[in-house]
Amino acid sequence: MRHEVTDADTAVTVGSGDVPVLSTPRLIAWMEAETVQAAAPFTRTGQTSVGTAVRIEHFRATPVGGRVEVIAEPPAAAAGGRLTFLLRVLDSSGELVAAGEIDRVIVDRRRFLARALGRDTHR
Repeated sequence: MRHEVTDADTAVTVGSGDVPVLSTPRLIAWMEAETVQAAAPFTRTGQTSVGTAVRIEHFRATPVGGRVEVIAEPPAAAAGGRLTFLLRVLDSSGELVAAGEIDRVIVDRRRFLARALGRDTHR
């Protein structure tokens, strides 16, 4: 995934800081979005994946107008329905902006939503 940083993506706008550069929360959201797509081949009909852990380091600032590319390396297999993705974020000059891991778990979509909404899951 490639993204161009806009004013809506800055630390000032999302409330995570007071500088007009790519915010860490927006960066994490972009990284998670990449893992959602990368997890799709591991799911079957009626399944989805949900995020369970984020471990990232944000190394360099990216100004408004800057571009970043998010790259997720999927695991070879889903061990017990668990997926750990290795991620890198590069800026347009190829410099490393961020790196880390995001964990996702494959779940039955219907049962997951039923539990989240407090409904009986055994119907």
